[in-house]
Amino acid sequence: MRLHDLRPAAGAHRGRKRLGRGNASGQGTTAGKGTKGQKARSGGAKNGFRGMSSRNQRTAKRRGFNNIFKRQFEVVNVSRLSAFEEGSTVNPASLSESGIVAGKTGNIKVLGDGDLKVRLRIEGVHVSAGARRKIEDAGGTVESLPGKKSTESEETTNDSSGA
Repeated sequence: MRLHDLRPAAGAHRGRKRLGRGNASGQGTTAGKGTKGQKARSGGAKNGFRGMSSRNQRTAKRRGFNNIFKRQFEVVNVSRLSAFEEGSTVNPASLSESGIVAGKTGNIKVLGDGDLKVRLRIEGVHVSAGARRKIEDAGGTVESLPGKKSTESEETTNDSSGA
């Protein structure tokens, strides 16, 4: 017996039912759904819905909305950055190569959980204030991404003297 002689057992593979393809097929007309009624029609009820007496449906809060502009960040803690060699550059490409992030969103943020013992150069990622402090304490540098200007640095020019 050779590999090319192998065949599945008789009756092991059964073709799928092609529903609603004429009465001669045996699954025509109602296509196995019986006659009329809600279950015969498309759509159907919400999951978990059992009539208006269903307490779960009536008491569940319906509030808020889904913000389509929300930015999803992939989080990397400072402790994970110790996997890099001393003096190396950490950017989205190097984080993806090392398997620390999946690199799906493109937005990566370094947070300050854990300790960092190696000197690194961080670029092209968002960094929290705590993480920045720990990276710089270890002798590393952080190149911040261009973003919104902080409102604290803007000076107000409103003169309230009325003159």
